[in-house]
Formats: sequence, structure tokens, C-alpha cells
Amino acid sequence: MIVETFVQTAFQQNTRVVSCGVTGEAMCIDPGEPSDAVQNYLRDNGLELRAIVLTHGHLDHIGGTAALKQEFPTAEVLLHAEEEDLYTSLPRQPLLMGIQPHQLAAMGMDYEDPPKPTRFLEHGEALEIGKLKFEIRHCPGHTLGHIVLAEHDQKTVFTGDCLFSGSIGRTDLPGGNYDRLIASINAQVMTLGDDFKVMCGHGPDTTVGLEREMNPFLTGQYQLGRQ
Repeated sequence: MIVETFVQTAFQQNTRVVSCGVTGEAMCIDPGEPSDAVQNYLRDNGLELRAIVLTHGHLDHIGGTAALKQEFPTAEVLLHAEEEDLYTSLPRQPLLMGIQPHQLAAMGMDYEDPPKPTRFLEHGEALEIGKLKFEIRHCPGHTLGHIVLAEHDQKTVFTGDCLFSGSIGRTDLPGGNYDRLIASINAQVMTLGDDFKVMCGHGPDTTVGLEREMNPFLTGQYQLGRQ
């Protein structure tokens, strides 16, 4: 498995291109904004973009979906069904953050409607990219339809915004719930082996074992933003 990370948007979101080193098939996880760098990486390395996979529907994780789909029209657009409403609200999300309409273009947030999802991912299904197999795990709490993707042979999980190095996703936005997020992390991420690499939606990578030992939200040291 080859993973290339592109830090995008003002939110410093980690967009990943994940490819199979044997077949050259690839997926892009959470394209945050239109990006020549991502498109050039795919083309320069002769990769076949099979899927655009969205861990959840916040603007900094989906803002580049339309541009990427336009350049690679055969790629599927995949997300959880409970995330569809948030995903389709992309053009309105900046307004809900208090950004004024006349500011959108200058801030790179003048979004068009995102492309229609090809299909919805289901908890427990296996998404195959070449010889790689990613288990889809529904992990709500940051949003209603948040998912994580676990590749067991590669001992790697992509956690989007549910779990970070030393922290967790915020729960004060629509669809967020602190207790549900903690329960989801414990059930869907912490049940993986301690040697699993955790590739987060923001910030540095970590491991399940390190977060089990040191993450204050999981050790019970404190609970921030509780609802």
C-alpha cells in the first residue's frame, strides 16, 4: 500500500491518495479542495482512480470532490447514507459558519453542488482497491454518517475526524454527540491492534496503542466539549 498525503484548505486537512503497488488502482480519501497536485500525482504515477471516498461531509473533506470527479469521471463517489444531507449541503456550509456570500470566492469557498454519490458505503463491507481490502466501519459522533477505513493486512486505519493524535473530533456541530463519538471510537478503532497505524484527517499520524495509553479523552483524564 502506497499512501501520499496532501495537506489542504485553511483547515490543514489531510487528503490521501491510497494506491495498490501491484495493480496501480487507487482511491482518494477526503479531497478537501480542487488540487492540481493530486491530479498530477495520479497521472504522473500512472494510477487508476477507482474511488473518491469521503469519511464525512464537512466542507474541508469534500470541497475537491467535484473537480476530481470531473477529471476522473469513472471514479466512484462513496460515502455513508447518513452523510448524504451534509454532503449535498456543501454550497451552504460556509454560510452556516458565518461567512458572508461576498466573501466566498476570495476564501475559496464558492462551492458548486457536489456530484451525486455513486452508491453508499455500508458498515462491515469490504472496499477493494486492487489487492487492498478496506473494511468500512461506521463511526458516528463527529457527524451522523462518519466512517473509518481499516486495512487489516497493512495494519492501517484512516480515521477522518473521529480520532486525532492526542485528541478527538469536535462534537458541537450538527450531528455531533460526545458520548456517541467516544463509544464509536472504542468500538470501531480501539478494537484494532495496538500496532495499527492511525492516519488522521488533521495533524500527524499515530497508533492505536499510543492513543489507548495517552489520549486523555480515551483514558478518562478529561472530557472536553461534552454534550
